[in-house]
Amino acid sequence: MSAEDSSSSEPERLRVWLERGESGFWLRDAATGEALRWNDGPLRVVKLAGSSYRVDALQDEGFEPGRRLALVPEPENEHDPNAVAVWDAERRVQAGYLPAGIAPKAKVDDQAVSLWEFLDESGRRIGLRILLAPASAWIQEPKT
Repeated sequence: MSAEDSSSSEPERLRVWLERGESGFWLRDAATGEALRWNDGPLRVVKLAGSSYRVDALQDEGFEPGRRLALVPEPENEHDPNAVAVWDAERRVQAGYLPAGIAPKAKVDDQAVSLWEFLDESGRRIGLRILLAPASAWIQEPKT
């Protein structure tokens, strides 16, 4: 088997650019530069659940668009044993949960990034859209 044949049998690594938008980031395929929809292939963009109970926590800089997030399964959760909590990357502050329909499909090593924010009339963050991607994906760190 030639080197060319062996490399073509391996799936190409998903590479995503984060392109700044008005309230967060849009997604681009790093290989082609084409815009990606929020549910292309293995990517999922979901609205954070339960954020209305944690509005003060959402003000933490760890939830700004472009920031990495931690997904923490809660098998002992009395309301939902499939619950997956969403924390800032350092696991200091919890913002909410993955939606109940998505949580059972999430993998422990999935990557999560705060992608888009919802603001109230005073400019306070009241919700997020989160990018979920496989652990093997390359996601560009936003430029500051």
